[in-house]
Amino acid sequence: MNEMMTLLSNYNVPAAFWVNIQLTLWSALFSLILGVILVMMRISPVGSLRGFATAFVEFFKNMPLTIIMVFMLLGAFVQLRFQFSSSFSTNFYWLAITGLSLYTSAFVCESLRSGINTVPLGQAEAARSLGLSFFQSAGLIILPQAFRGSVAPLGNTLIALLKNSTVAAAASVATETSSLMKTMIEYNASMIVAVFLIFAIGYVILIIPIGLLTTWLSNTLAVRR
Repeated sequence: MNEMMTLLSNYNVPAAFWVNIQLTLWSALFSLILGVILVMMRISPVGSLRGFATAFVEFFKNMPLTIIMVFMLLGAFVQLRFQFSSSFSTNFYWLAITGLSLYTSAFVCESLRSGINTVPLGQAEAARSLGLSFFQSAGLIILPQAFRGSVAPLGNTLIALLKNSTVAAAASVATETSSLMKTMIEYNASMIVAVFLIFAIGYVILIIPIGLLTTWLSNTLAVRR
């Protein structure tokens, strides 16, 4: 316990966790928007849109996140000269968010598609009989019910995203938890157990409330049939 308190007093651990929380929140927002667009494309009547969305999801779902992060750094930033601002740290931060969002959006799309599968086929048929267009029936009838049916998988995706935010170190985000943990171990090799416990407890504190909230929402919003 004394070792943990010493480490906490010497290193700004809460600031590192706050960076990961910000990475998670921004990536969750963008991946949700992109995931909704992708799932709309996957269920659309246009074959080319379905094909593109399927290829996108399969590509990013099966691509290791570390490789995506390395590409964002060496490919997008170094080779393609893609920049968000003149600040190196800002560029690395948003490149990490871009990589996390692209990767996570594939899983958001699959989670929503599993929710769509819980919507009875008669709902879409009724919408068509009322003269609603595809976008109207999807936006007003299918997707709202799909969100209710996919709360649990979306919660699991959010938890995975929070843990995956540690891979931002591969995109040279130097102020997040995995980078700080590496620094702490490098300079405090004799206290490696205490370092591990600090970050393990920190992530448990962050993840358990998400799991509890997801379970409560899933039970509350479950469709009773």
